[in-house]
Amino acid sequence: MSNFLRTGRKIVAIGRNYADHAKELGNAIPKGKWTDQHHALTRLDSKLTLVEPFFFLKPTSSYISPGEGPVELPKGTIVHHEVELGVVIGKNGRDIPKSEAESYIAGYALAVDMTARNVQDAVKKKGLPWTTAKGFDTFCPVGPFIPKSKIPDVAQVGLHFTINGSVKQSGTAKDMIFGEGDLILTGTPAGVGPISDGETFEAKMTYPGVDGEVLDKFEFVCKTRGGGYEFKG
Repeated sequence: MSNFLRTGRKIVAIGRNYADHAKELGNAIPKGKWTDQHHALTRLDSKLTLVEPFFFLKPTSSYISPGEGPVELPKGTIVHHEVELGVVIGKNGRDIPKSEAESYIAGYALAVDMTARNVQDAVKKKGLPWTTAKGFDTFCPVGPFIPKSKIPDVAQVGLHFTINGSVKQSGTAKDMIFGEGDLILTGTPAGVGPISDGETFEAKMTYPGVDGEVLDKFEFVCKTRGGGYEFKG
């Protein structure tokens, strides 16, 4: 499955899969293992109500690998970073029972879900899809395939994101609300924020935990996209 970037047909992303990330954006927290333990969190903030889990898609044309060039920021957009654990699916399936789900996982990858946040906010207010906000070219930086044998306990995966050497995100997959040919992006820890033209970011995956062995890391420069689309609100 090391060629998943060429053979995968879609990128499936789980929305609001980290409670702290949902809270920092003022979004509702989906139902999952955390909600039973964190009802107090929803009571403290009336904006955070329990909802069902949801998913969205990113096009595979948004993939960019380390060394292929800069991450492009369309004019007029405020782009946020979301470092994520990617799950690579190894065989076809549908209506898969939870007891068999792990057998469909071939391995993992480090990824970043770049999001044009002001575009997303504008379309959400109109009840429209998020495709534009999530799907620009270069909006899914992704590292190489990591075999499942390298990560026996997904909850211990550490995810890190820095901009110009300053730590913006650092957490483990145990903070996810839900468990775990296509690539599934499993959500992002708290700490998302804007990234601007000329800034350099580094994404890193460690195991076990945030202080464990580095399984993958990559670096990209961000550059304002020349010509083409411009968001004018």
